[in-house]
This record gives sequence, structure tokens and C-alpha cells, in this order.
Amino acid sequence: MSDDDDRAGEFGPIYLPALQRIRDLWLDLEPLVDETAYDDVVAPTELQISLSDGLGDAESARLDIQWSELGMYSFHYVDSDDINWRFDRHPNAHSPEIHFHPPPEAAMTAAEPSCIDVTEVSLVTRAVHAMWRAAYEEDALGRLNSASNPP
Repeated sequence: MSDDDDRAGEFGPIYLPALQRIRDLWLDLEPLVDETAYDDVVAPTELQISLSDGLGDAESARLDIQWSELGMYSFHYVDSDDINWRFDRHPNAHSPEIHFHPPPEAAMTAAEPSCIDVTEVSLVTRAVHAMWRAAYEEDALGRLNSASNPP
């Protein structure tokens, strides 16, 4: 199931300056970034950040990121052990607008309120990075949605 199937309201057109800012922040903040790319060089709809390591025993990981002109977003993590989780902000019928889909499947029906309350692109990016980094360093998936209003 794609992220689009999870959205009940308007997500809005992709906002490229936000994706560029997210890319720059991840490159500055995270030494495990292997490479970054867009899904389409002419009309990008997603930023892909490849990591040289993942959570737990995963040998690699990737974040697929969307950010819209309406401030809606999706930070979707998947790794070589097929662990998925996702921080989202978008209208839907199953959870608050800002929500988290926990590992291992990031199932649509398992969405819960997100610990991320901020909405500005740099702050959301720093919060997602902080949650990922805490889970990585402590080898604990439970750390992903556990902070009090990160960053």
C-alpha cells in the first residue's frame, strides 16, 4: 500500500525548496548518509536518503521523504531487514493529522499520535533525525516516537 492510500484529504504539490533543505540538514547532521537523490530529476516528488547502516542488524537503510506546499509531510524509513516506520502529517480518517506509523510494518491501521509537535521544515527534520539517531545509538525501536516534543 502506498502512502497515498493513507491520505484522506489534500496533501498538496511537492515543495522542492523544503526537500532541498531536508537533504542539506541530513547531510550536515548524519555521518551515515551514503547518498541522496530525487525520484525524478525533472519533476521530483520524493527525496531519497540512503544510509550506510540501519537500525538493529540492518546493514543499510533509506528514508523516502515528501514535503508539500501545504506543509504536509512523510518521512518513511525502510531498511535491509524490511523494518518500516513513518512520521507523517496529512489529513486522514484513522489518526491525528500529525502521526507516527510504528515498526515493523508502519501499517496504516497502527498509526498513533506523533511525538513531533513542530511543523516548520527544519525543526521537523531535526526531530525525525533525533528520533532515528536515538533509536540507532540505543538499538531500541521504542525510542522512535518517545521524546517530548523534539527536537
